[in-house]
Amino acid sequence: MITLGELFAWLLVGLLIAWFWRGHGVRECALRFVRQHCKEAGVQLLDGNVAFKGWRIIQDGKGQKRLARLYGFEFTVTSQERLTGTVAMFGRYLAKIELQAHPVMEMSSQHDDSIVVEQHVPPAQPATAQNNVVELQHWKTHNKPQD
Repeated sequence: MITLGELFAWLLVGLLIAWFWRGHGVRECALRFVRQHCKEAGVQLLDGNVAFKGWRIIQDGKGQKRLARLYGFEFTVTSQERLTGTVAMFGRYLAKIELQAHPVMEMSSQHDDSIVVEQHVPPAQPATAQNNVVELQHWKTHNKPQD
């Protein structure tokens, strides 16, 4: 027959196993969020993983303080230095991702889909609500300082 103490011990072991299993799923979610964020930020995630750093109480979107798991990761911009970042998770939900200050590389696009429309305005025409470009010579002639 199982005693109450043994039942409690097995229940505690089962809860610990479930807690670690759930933590592994949260780590996988954090890694997915970090990969997406690094791709959008134009940086390269190094080692392809996140490492558990600990627990911290932080504010959620509603301003309430909650317990969050923190994971650390490393990324690079120049391929010459390793920079650090952290991701905070509320369960399987993203709380925030922070990247260490890093240089921003300019993205050179091979094709430009933007359309630029030039509008020619005669220099004698004053600025109006629809035309807010003012020629310097026109402004100087109409806004002379009064002595």
